[in-house]
Amino acid sequence: MTLKGKRIVLGVTGGIAAYKAAVLARALSKAGCDVRVAMSEAATRFVTPVTMQALTGQSVWTDLWDPRIADNMSHIELSRDRDLILVAPASADFLAKVALGLADDLLSTLVLARRCGLMVAPAMNVEMWDNPATQRNLASLRADGIAFAGPAEGDQACGETGMGRMLEPGQILAEVEAWFAPKLLAGKRVLVTAGPTEEKIDPVRVLTNSSSGKMGYAVARAAREAGARVTLVSGPVALETPAGVERVNVRSAQQMFEAVKSSVARSDIFIAVAAVADWRVKKTFDKKIKKINGSAPSLEFEENPDILAWVAARRNAPFCVGFAAESEKLDANAKSKRVKKGVPLIAANLAQEAIGADDNAITLFDARGRHPLGRGPKLEQARKLLAHVAGMLQKTKR
Repeated sequence: MTLKGKRIVLGVTGGIAAYKAAVLARALSKAGCDVRVAMSEAATRFVTPVTMQALTGQSVWTDLWDPRIADNMSHIELSRDRDLILVAPASADFLAKVALGLADDLLSTLVLARRCGLMVAPAMNVEMWDNPATQRNLASLRADGIAFAGPAEGDQACGETGMGRMLEPGQILAEVEAWFAPKLLAGKRVLVTAGPTEEKIDPVRVLTNSSSGKMGYAVARAAREAGARVTLVSGPVALETPAGVERVNVRSAQQMFEAVKSSVARSDIFIAVAAVADWRVKKTFDKKIKKINGSAPSLEFEENPDILAWVAARRNAPFCVGFAAESEKLDANAKSKRVKKGVPLIAANLAQEAIGADDNAITLFDARGRHPLGRGPKLEQARKLLAHVAGMLQKTKR
């Protein structure tokens, strides 16, 4: 989803997290957005309007009675050509105003008089977040259909730790992208596996497959952008969980299998991106194997469960998508895997070109033939994949 040409009012309220709003304004502008900034009086105590003007290239608005608009109705005119009002940070006081429909300054009046969507990125002390009054206000805002970006849990400027920390600008940008994305999978529940599995040999050694998890995480994010509720079963990777995605961490193939079994009955779509180890050591060692006269240990292997085939063979199975990372004969191997697994769709790529990379070249194989997606960033490829899945589901429904 591109943000190029999107028109956004960035509202900034008072709080130490206001410094992140400057970074966010820059990120939105670099993404191609037309960014107009409106600040509360308290926000100007933390970051100046001059800073925000320099970053967006537009005048900043702070005064309900600003005479630059001829009819003095800046609270109406400033949002009429906008696609979204994004308030980041959104303080506890500001959220309370919105929940109650109060309008005593430019930003709160602007929000009350809007015709476009509203997204808030809360930022406050953990005790303020947990306060029953705040929680009541949050429930009212959600019931009114207002979108939330965060907050996160972590260290706070006050020295305390807990929920209420504003998301980082990059995370908020991802939430904005998700808000604008077509909701092709609205109401669907998507289960994704990602990353490698590790099969224990002894306390310090494992068998594993090469996988960064980037493609699986991109698929999870794209599914969430498309409006789905997403559960991500992840092997050990060094990646941040996509916003709004439920993540289940596992290590071995058997653990991944158990996690999938726990969620599959509630899933409409299953996308098996994980590089699951085909075999595991039949008998692991409790202590580290030592070298003895240079001789190698003798290991006996047994096959790991075929997670994708098991899910596809279930009665009332979800729509299944498999991934094929091949080193040669891409088309022949992908077609064979689709038939063998009994799934409607396989996404195939050459492993040597994709593992660890930020981009990928994927070809989809279904009953109608092959559908090359070209080469591009993994998130872009994931979005194309989910659009293809949505199209197949729509045809099946008809």
